[in-house]
Amino acid sequence: MDSRAVREAMVQKLVAQGLQHPGVRQAFAATERHRFVDSGLVAQAYEDTSLPIGWGQTISKPSVVARMLELLCDGRAERLGRVLEIGTGCGYQAALLSHLCREVYSMERVKGLHERARENLRPLRLPNVHLIFGDGMPGFPSGGPYAGIVSAAGGQDIPAAWLEQLAVGGRLVAPAELAPGRQSLVVVERTPGGYVKNVLEAVLFVPLKSGVA
Repeated sequence: MDSRAVREAMVQKLVAQGLQHPGVRQAFAATERHRFVDSGLVAQAYEDTSLPIGWGQTISKPSVVARMLELLCDGRAERLGRVLEIGTGCGYQAALLSHLCREVYSMERVKGLHERARENLRPLRLPNVHLIFGDGMPGFPSGGPYAGIVSAAGGQDIPAAWLEQLAVGGRLVAPAELAPGRQSLVVVERTPGGYVKNVLEAVLFVPLKSGVA
């Protein structure tokens, strides 16, 4: 599939919806989303919709991914340093992050999805992406501290382990259920004086779970 035209059309729609960060735009333009969905769903790969990827999980809408990555990179013209992704899924966001960060550590708790992401990413030969099978709740201390942490699943609050692994000057973007039955997008920045939390718009992500499956 030659996806250049539909990929560019998707990027233009994201720009029309408010995407401004040039690095995030370039990452979306360079990354073929159809490589990360089932063959029967390729025709829908560049629509602004979530799609099933198996194991009860989905690949998020491009507009949602763009929003989170722009929040992660906002105000930063240069590549980020090390970034931790919680919830590899099919590997699409890890591929996008490879354009925005020097090193990406991506964790997935579902073995089948971890293996699928590895297969999806192998042809792209991204030396700065490290896939880790394991429980993302404790984070991945040996890769930290991180300039950024981004999560594709939301718990009742941001795990303390993630905050501890965030570098001073680093930023975390994740959904969290701060009120019963209501998830919100949360941005946390670590400053020399502590943590600054901003609660943004309502979102709907899969629940954050501990353990492996």
